[in-house]
Amino acid sequence: MPLLPGAGRGRGLLARLGARGSAGRADAYDVAVVGAGIVGLAAARALLLRRPGLRLAVLEKEAGVARHQTGHNSGVIHSGLYYAPGSLRARLCVRGAALLYAYCERRGVPVRRCGKLVVAAARAELPRLRALYERGLRNGVPGLRLLAPADIRAREPHCRGLQALWCPGTGSVDYGRVAAALAEDLARAGAAVLTGFELRGLRLAPELPGAPLLLLPARGPALRARCAVACAGLQADRVARLSGGSAQPAIVPFRGDYLRLRPERAHLVRGHIYPVPDPALPFLGAHLTPRVDGSVWLGPSAVLAWKREGYGRLDFSARDAWQALRHSGVLRLARAHLAAGLGELHRALWLPAAVRQLRRLVPELAVADVARGPSGVRAQALAPSGHLLDDFVFEGGAGPLGARVLHVRNAPSPAATAALAIGEVIADEAQRRFGL
Repeated sequence: MPLLPGAGRGRGLLARLGARGSAGRADAYDVAVVGAGIVGLAAARALLLRRPGLRLAVLEKEAGVARHQTGHNSGVIHSGLYYAPGSLRARLCVRGAALLYAYCERRGVPVRRCGKLVVAAARAELPRLRALYERGLRNGVPGLRLLAPADIRAREPHCRGLQALWCPGTGSVDYGRVAAALAEDLARAGAAVLTGFELRGLRLAPELPGAPLLLLPARGPALRARCAVACAGLQADRVARLSGGSAQPAIVPFRGDYLRLRPERAHLVRGHIYPVPDPALPFLGAHLTPRVDGSVWLGPSAVLAWKREGYGRLDFSARDAWQALRHSGVLRLARAHLAAGLGELHRALWLPAAVRQLRRLVPELAVADVARGPSGVRAQALAPSGHLLDDFVFEGGAGPLGARVLHVRNAPSPAATAALAIGEVIADEAQRRFGL
């Protein structure tokens, strides 16, 4: 089965997938995968690698793949530094990064393996940096080294710090191109990638032997399947409710706005430059990110988003905003991190404040060196207690309907890096649950 062809980017083929798939919606499938982000595509690929004859469809509500989190992130290939030893995030990030580099090499997807410095700019950060180094070692991250100031300057001449952690395995890739390659692999293996299929309902039809699960779209005929795997990202909690799943954990969207370094100042950054994260805060802090196309992104901010799939600065959805604000955990989270949250909002709105934060790492950076860049929205599962769920969550629904559906309820960063490894876990669980 030619799941790993040697050439072709897949974007031309993707334009034809919707037309090809729509004609087959009356067909019955063994598995329907809901969501054509990188996790859904990787899960579909893992299933087909194990069962080449599987009748499989990937359902995507947008006109193409990778239209949301996959296509709006910074493109970092993470190494596995930050995550609790033994957690799924730690294990899957390390394995996923290795699988991703190998996949991109086979498929001709460009990567930029430029490494990362995590820089301690103040003495108070030195113990946390050492703890991060030890955590990385426990997670099996290869090549870690602690660097003195002279070594920092040798790697990043414009960066300053008291000490830094060098992580050579960090890189950059365009995850949209990875997703396009995965979708092309699926099509060549006989799977259907059905775009424009917005799932609005699920129901059982026991009178239809072999494929009694009906997936009902907003428009057009239903699709039949034996079982379904939902990788719905920003809509994960809503899709879970369609099969009787719990309302918790709910998805609360966080918006991240990036700045771009002007091309004539791109020499200020060679590789990824990150601050030492504060373990009391839920995000990694603003960093400098060289992209695979040679551009450099700075940021992102991290503020509550008013629209789950809104990438314009003024985008607003009454439904999404109301659902976020009425979540009991949002108020608790805001109270616990009030000062940090206000700081994030200030830096998101006021360019000099954002640059001032980044100058702790690259002192030469000036406001004139940057321009506003793109935005992304992160799907973060939030508990009613106000705690952000920091690991992957997989679960089924309730009752006979839920027994035929597996949901990825939370896939936080580094889900893109870890996607091929996450796909293996999803395939394991789908085989166990559904007897595939």
